[in-house]
Amino acid sequence: MSLVTLLPFIVLIGAMFLMTRSAKKKQQAAAQMRNDMQPGSGVRTIGGMYATVKEVNEETVLLDAGPGVDLLFAKNAIGAVLGDDEYNRIVHGIEHDLKSDESVVPDDASSLTGTDEPAAASDDKPIELGKKDADEPADAPVADAHVAPVDESAVAEPKKTDGADLKKSDGESDTK
Repeated sequence: MSLVTLLPFIVLIGAMFLMTRSAKKKQQAAAQMRNDMQPGSGVRTIGGMYATVKEVNEETVLLDAGPGVDLLFAKNAIGAVLGDDEYNRIVHGIEHDLKSDESVVPDDASSLTGTDEPAAASDDKPIELGKKDADEPADAPVADAHVAPVDESAVAEPKKTDGADLKKSDGESDTK
């Protein structure tokens, strides 16, 4: 066999080796992270629950999810061990990394006007939304520019049937 025919097989075997090697590294890093857990550290489970480690055993972890709520999880159910700053930011909403010299973006548009006062009410007259006023009679004709008038003689009344033409469908009885 020539080298050209064996080259694709060699490339595939090399790619498989590299993929399994990186997967093993990720598994080892996850196992090391789980083994390094200590009581008091914040964790996120694979289900997305945040808690504090209360006790670490050989295969299980006791988590404190809130006052009086202790949960027992398998070590494999821990998705990530979080640092104190990250845990407090996510769970309690506490930011430790705020710098006092950074500018703060306001919640409103007052910074766009150059003053801290709210904008004065405009002197424009209110916009007509086409609603009827209470003193206007309900049956008064409303002139609308985009609706064509309807000729009442063209409106046909529905036909009345005596019931003889109606066909019975399955399941209906002949008795009335």
